Amino acid sequence: MNDIFSLADELGPLKVIHVHEPGIGLQGVLVVDNVARGPSIGGVRMAEDVTTEECARLARAMTFKNAAADLPHGGGKSVLVGDPKMPRAQKQVLIRGFCRALEEVEQYIFGPDMGTDEECMAWVKDEIGRSVGLPREVGGIPLDEIGATGFGLSQAIDVAQEFCDFDTSGARFAVQGFGAVGKHVSRFLCAAGAIAVAVSDSSGTIYNPDGLDVDSLIELKAAGKSVVEYGAGEQRNGDAIIDIECDIWIPAARPDVIHENNVHRLNTKLVVQGANIPVTYAAEKTLQQRGILNIPDFIANAGGVICAAIEYQGAGEAAALAAIEEKLRRNTREVLETAQREQILPRDAALAMARKRVEQAMSYRRWHIF
Repeated sequence: MNDIFSLADELGPLKVIHVHEPGIGLQGVLVVDNVARGPSIGGVRMAEDVTTEECARLARAMTFKNAAADLPHGGGKSVLVGDPKMPRAQKQVLIRGFCRALEEVEQYIFGPDMGTDEECMAWVKDEIGRSVGLPREVGGIPLDEIGATGFGLSQAIDVAQEFCDFDTSGARFAVQGFGAVGKHVSRFLCAAGAIAVAVSDSSGTIYNPDGLDVDSLIELKAAGKSVVEYGAGEQRNGDAIIDIECDIWIPAARPDVIHENNVHRLNTKLVVQGANIPVTYAAEKTLQQRGILNIPDFIANAGGVICAAIEYQGAGEAAALAAIEEKLRRNTREVLETAQREQILPRDAALAMARKRVEQAMSYRRWHIF
């Protein structure tokens, strides 16, 4: 628990709950960070190497993401230790067991994340009735199907071009992590005239300076294959995606993929964070020094949680997409204008905005309980 205490501050976390049921191989963690603005919404992440510290950092990111998006929700996150590609029946047992163990924690609303999807959220709804990102068949707005997070990223990029020396149409982009977020932001960017020159997944990178066919790549992934099996391109290792020359570089996979030891390898004009905490703070300072514009995670990738909150309120897909467009464009412009005016990091501008909203909400609570 020392890692959690070292991360604690006046904002949270409110609760850290470890779940362990060896009979079914269940090991997981829930962190409810701050609920001053309302019950927390945060995804269930499944991976073999997730940690309590990572969960706490992600929960804090959700606190700021929900506040920045001006949603009536706080931040939380949960993680499950396991291979997300495990047999469906085994995965269902773990997720049902996990949410059942957390049934009484009404301050947390389950959502999909890396390694989980709409079907998983349907299992949660069946068990405890408290989840978002549901399939259409049970009244949800399927985040992955409509590409809510990717759509939001495309809106942030459209605003960011006003602060860069290129237009989205004709811009060359690379995506690190061609999964649920990566494939959809690629689709939206290509529709706007941008050119995908490289994408990567856990098996490696595929690169073609003349452009990749994103629809073909999506079909490959749907068939359970890797992007490196795409025929018309150069295969490279996964780490090589960092070195690709492009206008827009989008990390859409794991935390801390860009850090002090590799940030100098980026050869781009704009970094738009599709994943949660994919770039360390020290690396963001280097990006600023190098003149590379950077849109932080909880500003750029808020489309998914905005969609989830709209779903939780009982509204439909059209309302969700409209809210994503309005909120992402407004927040991106506000953060970049503040960063430019005050000569500070975009993350510092975003944190100040979100933190002010959280602290104001906390001031209305009895004893400032978060």
